[in-house]
Amino acid sequence: MAESTEMDQLLISFKKFAVHGDTKATGKELNGKNWAKLCKDCKITDGKNVTSTDVDIVFTKVKAKTSRVITYEEFQKALEELAPKRFKGQSKEEALQSIYQLIEGKDPTNVGVTKVAKTAAVDRLTDTSKYTGSHKERFDGSGKGKGKGGREEIVDHTGYVGAYKNAGTYEEKTKAK
Repeated sequence: MAESTEMDQLLISFKKFAVHGDTKATGKELNGKNWAKLCKDCKITDGKNVTSTDVDIVFTKVKAKTSRVITYEEFQKALEELAPKRFKGQSKEEALQSIYQLIEGKDPTNVGVTKVAKTAAVDRLTDTSKYTGSHKERFDGSGKGKGKGGREEIVDHTGYVGAYKNAGTYEEKTKAK
């Protein structure tokens, strides 16, 4: 029973890494890039016993000759190849169990992924209340964009220059005199 849940955990991790970064992936096959990522994220590559070159060589060894991906069965063969190399002092079965434990339940990490910057500079640049000139006309009082109306110059044939604040007050001024 313990082995079946262990294999289920391994399959779940395999599927998570298989679909990582590829919107078209089905989760049944793992490409070379994601295989290398799995080995790096799960700490199979340690820089001494197992390097990224070893990982690539094992991938090429277990995949079909014309294929660019490995299946779950080939994935297990690849782990059998790497296990004795990673855990040198252990027997082949113990090394395989140790490598399974490294992978079980792991997800692909997103280290180095760009986060949205929330700094004062970004807030200042995106604050529409501080816009001036023609850019000011593109937004309403709440800061919501006016869309096409804010970008196109709408001619209103009144005789006044666009954005003139006192438009329509000439008659009132001349009558007052």
